[in-house]
Amino acid sequence: MSHLISDRVFVIDQSRCIGCEACVQACEECGTHRGQSLIHLEYIDRAMSTQTAPMVCMHCEDPTCAEVCPADAIKQNENGVVQSALKPRCIGCSNCVLACPFGVPKYFSRPDQMMKCDMCYDRSSVGLKPMCASVCPSQALWFGTLDEFGATREGALIFELRFGNQAVPTKVGTVVHDISAGPINVTVPVPGLWQEDPFGLEAAVP
Repeated sequence: MSHLISDRVFVIDQSRCIGCEACVQACEECGTHRGQSLIHLEYIDRAMSTQTAPMVCMHCEDPTCAEVCPADAIKQNENGVVQSALKPRCIGCSNCVLACPFGVPKYFSRPDQMMKCDMCYDRSSVGLKPMCASVCPSQALWFGTLDEFGATREGALIFELRFGNQAVPTKVGTVVHDISAGPINVTVPVPGLWQEDPFGLEAAVP
């Protein structure tokens, strides 16, 4: 099997999410997910907006979920993809579920196992898009080469998020429109969110 995933990036552009949940449904169809959806949508500010954002595993360079696993069941492969817990080793303790800063891993009682987004490795390792990216109508979830991204998409890619002073380098890229602002600090409110003027009407007024 040729590991073509090393030549491609998985990208999230939260500003493009339309909340259709096509990704949630498609995730169930991945051959390694056994009918379980391992992606979910978050509301940005449910009291003020209907805007949603897809949440997939960010595939941290130093995954906390693997660090806290007492059974050494969570593995990161040679391409940096953090995989679901190995069934023979997983003891269902949910340490990983509690430790993940992105709330991604899920414990499923029927298989008694933690499962998580593995970037549809059976597909992405041979150059196919993950199921979620293959069906996203607004391309909020995207998979391709950096050259393809530069030629077809707006914005820049950030591969690091911050939780206060803690930096979390990731394999999954997040689209930003001002790269000079540096890594996204998850714990700091961002003034002037694009959702306040989604069509740029106010910005267009001189």
